[in-house]
Amino acid sequence: MTTNRGYNPNEIRQAKGVGHRIWVQFNRMLRKNPNMIIGLIILIVFSFLTIFADFLVKYDPVAIDPTDRFMPPGSVHWFGADNIGRDVYARVIYGGRVSLLVGFMVAFLVTLAGLFIGLISGYSPKLDMIIQRVMDALMSFPTLLLALALIAMLGGSVWNVIAVITIVDTPRMVRVVRSSVLTVREQQYVEAARGIGAPTPRILFAHIAPNTMAPVIVQATYFFALAILTEASLSFLGLGIPPEDPSWGNILSLGRKHLQQAFWIAFFPGLVLTINVLAMNLVGDGLRDALDPKLSRRA
Repeated sequence: MTTNRGYNPNEIRQAKGVGHRIWVQFNRMLRKNPNMIIGLIILIVFSFLTIFADFLVKYDPVAIDPTDRFMPPGSVHWFGADNIGRDVYARVIYGGRVSLLVGFMVAFLVTLAGLFIGLISGYSPKLDMIIQRVMDALMSFPTLLLALALIAMLGGSVWNVIAVITIVDTPRMVRVVRSSVLTVREQQYVEAARGIGAPTPRILFAHIAPNTMAPVIVQATYFFALAILTEASLSFLGLGIPPEDPSWGNILSLGRKHLQQAFWIAFFPGLVLTINVLAMNLVGDGLRDALDPKLSRRA
């Protein structure tokens, strides 16, 4: 029995059943996919280090000590010291706060914006033409070139970098969501919802959106890794995070100037950047395997 404003108890039970099946399937894939576990552990460890850096790092990342200038890695400075005596380990850990923040926020905002715009675009043929032409215009520019142009206009700061990368990456998420919506909107349960007069927002967010989440979640991990790389590229070129705020990109930019004299300034942030991007890619591959029904049936 249902009411105009209530939910069908059968629908609630079905929704719980779907959630339970996804959770069971996810746990099964965790056991079958050790690479995903490795990726999750790496991300958790680095996140823990950056969050609690104030308690875990001995040196101030901006403290200058000329007597330690270009000191190689050792017991005093684990990752060595840079050209003005700052501890590279401290700068890498504190720089992870910025880089991981950019990754998480861009992935969240791109997913949110891409899901909302993609649902509207895929469901409404009238709006689809307008939205897709705007997306085509944004995607016609090379990603890094568009990001450089926008950040040059807005100025370098953490939140400006997040906003710019979100704008640059959102069209790709919109395309992913739209392609899923075009398939889902023809399903019988969507036609039935239209037939009983369900409002469009309910159809979009209660019936269509949940069935587009699998590719969206996988793409979110890709955009997390891509955002970290884009931020590093912008900072490396001197247009991203200001030099006074350490990030993996601007530490690399500094280390580039001293590669022959002190290779460790660039080596360690580059290594940490590579490990984190690889870890997120491992998580994305595992989520793809867990959420793709075709791959699950093969397994």
